[in-house]
Amino acid sequence: MGAKKRFAVIGAGIIGAAVARELVARHDDAVVTLFEKEPRPASHQTGHNSGVVHAGLYYEPGSLKAQLCRRGVSLLLDFAREHEVAFDECGKVVIATNDVEAERLQNIHARSLANGVPDVALLDRSGLEAVEPNAVGVAALHSPHTAIIDYPGLTDALVADFRRGGGRVRFSTAVRRIIPRTTPEGTTALVQSEFDTQEYDHVITCAGLEADRLAARSGEDKNPSVVPFFGQYFILEPRLNDVVNGLIYPVADPKYPFLGVHVTRRIDGGVMIGPNAFLSFSRNGYTGLGFDLADSLTIARDPGFWKFAAGNMATAVREIGGVLSTKRFVDEAARYVPALAGADGHRATRGIRAQAMNRNGTLVDDFVIDRAGATLFVRNAPSPGATSALAIAEYLIDFFAAE
Repeated sequence: MGAKKRFAVIGAGIIGAAVARELVARHDDAVVTLFEKEPRPASHQTGHNSGVVHAGLYYEPGSLKAQLCRRGVSLLLDFAREHEVAFDECGKVVIATNDVEAERLQNIHARSLANGVPDVALLDRSGLEAVEPNAVGVAALHSPHTAIIDYPGLTDALVADFRRGGGRVRFSTAVRRIIPRTTPEGTTALVQSEFDTQEYDHVITCAGLEADRLAARSGEDKNPSVVPFFGQYFILEPRLNDVVNGLIYPVADPKYPFLGVHVTRRIDGGVMIGPNAFLSFSRNGYTGLGFDLADSLTIARDPGFWKFAAGNMATAVREIGGVLSTKRFVDEAARYVPALAGADGHRATRGIRAQAMNRNGTLVDDFVIDRAGATLFVRNAPSPGATSALAIAEYLIDFFAAE
């Protein structure tokens, strides 16, 4: 009987937790260790997002994003049912407010059909009114099975399942770097944490906001770099909890790199609007000023960011209004849900997106996975990364299974 395979997974967000769980499920005799620098899972992007389970409306048919999203939805909701994690298939409408947006909506509909999104349909004004009586628009796309979910709760359940399968979790243990090692028996990797150094046959890093830094400290290319963008959410006063039945999104404007403010039901029954998207001066600054000197200097030294900034001043102007004024935030949502005009509420803890950026200032919009010896570096896992987490876990482990 051979020695047990040793695996390490870095990062206990939803993707890292899903990878760790999939490893123990596939390898009965493996020793799997999950490292997390925080004292609990889902402390960063997973615990600070909108909670939406995306159906796959927007992605290029046949792309990795589309495939992993559709597979991920099925796996995610099956796991949620099995482990009693709260979710709600509340549905979603994407609303066109003019004829130009209505034409774009036709393209989204065609992609949705090509991606196999179930029961998706185009609606006219009366059809929209039947689904969302308080929404207005010239046309809409309805995805009745788009859902919301408790992502932190689901990540906790993934970690618990991993532990039941024999996995080991090392919380409050930051990984400094991964060191490749070659011996006569083959290639392994040393995981150097702040406490010790351990050898593993395979390592998968799912480091999110720290993905570029961990890769660079491990001797890999520092690009694509991570530029953090924060997204603010505004939770509406309880009297408006029934103003929408599901999720209401605008049609994306191709002039801007980010989607724009939308209206989202929360799994706790409330309703929120957001997020905006604006440069964050900290990768972990969820409250207050959100300023970190080291993170700010990293941005300032990134030539890709300055190229991006030079070409996106209109985006900054659009987004700064919602950063400075909750009224502007609400007014934007009220364009397609007039009942929200003048709404009150409070800001929620902001989210921070790990936006990967190329040297030329373009945003990386697809998954980026690099292999270096015995280590896989997940360099970028953009939306629908959380939705796709269990499918991403299958995909990553297949890299090793093919050996």
